[in-house]
Amino acid sequence: MGSPKDWNKMIIEEFRANEGKVGGRFAGQPLALLHTVGAKSGQPRINPVACMQDDDRYVIVASKAGAPVNPDWYYNLVAHPQVTVEYGTETFQAQATVATEPERTRLYNQMAADRPTFAEYEQKTTRKIPVIILTRVE
Repeated sequence: MGSPKDWNKMIIEEFRANEGKVGGRFAGQPLALLHTVGAKSGQPRINPVACMQDDDRYVIVASKAGAPVNPDWYYNLVAHPQVTVEYGTETFQAQATVATEPERTRLYNQMAADRPTFAEYEQKTTRKIPVIILTRVE
């Protein structure tokens, strides 16, 4: 399949070419493109992430497929919580906030109910997988 960077690039291109929709294992599932600033490098980064809406907020999960460490983009948004989000055909600024209990568990369980692979990710790791709330900034 190539490197994760190549895989992300293909997903990003497909997302933008199809008004925010992608096929393959993500067919029919809402994705967002998360724009962050590198925590160490200061360079712009873009990552496709599974996304769901919670009222007027957007929710993403730093699962890294159940890996023992958080994804790099998580550290980027903790260091620089002002992010840009592409969702469908919209692009907007958002404030990223790491959810705390009990909201974190409620949101994670909701994501896992919609996408059972997230329940599997939780079983694969001993870390508490972070849930991030993205609130639109007007």
